[in-house]
Amino acid sequence: MNAGSASTYYKAPTGRFERGMNASITWLARHGISLYGSSELIVTGRKSGTPQRIAVNPLNIEGERFLIAPRGTTQWVRNLRAAGGAAELRVGRRTEAFTAQELAADDPATIEVLREYVRRWGWEVKAMLPEPIDAESDDATMARVAAQLPMFRIVAG
Repeated sequence: MNAGSASTYYKAPTGRFERGMNASITWLARHGISLYGSSELIVTGRKSGTPQRIAVNPLNIEGERFLIAPRGTTQWVRNLRAAGGAAELRVGRRTEAFTAQELAADDPATIEVLREYVRRWGWEVKAMLPEPIDAESDDATMARVAAQLPMFRIVAG
């Protein structure tokens, strides 16, 4: 499962506002309201064994779906790795079980996945990323940032 990079990049939410926004977006997805494509990720906690819930932005590219951790190696990333990639995405009553396959940090696909992710959600996630980028950033810059961010391909459960 852990095909990702050895990067330990992590940027914690800063302050009450960010944590409150994250909790609000998760609550909305749980209750059927998806903001800009957000979903609630449900994954078993590696220490607690209980379901952990967080808002994520699944990305669709040419029929494939991906999860990107713009804050780096977060708790949900660690839990997903420990669960062997088994998790659920939920919006309201619609729940989808899936298995996540982590992309290797040097996988060439990570550049285009990240480029599409920042094209779609850059306004939301730019402060979380290890360095400033946009969808027009050169491939070398995108590869450098992508190597620090866990990325997963969503495979039907």
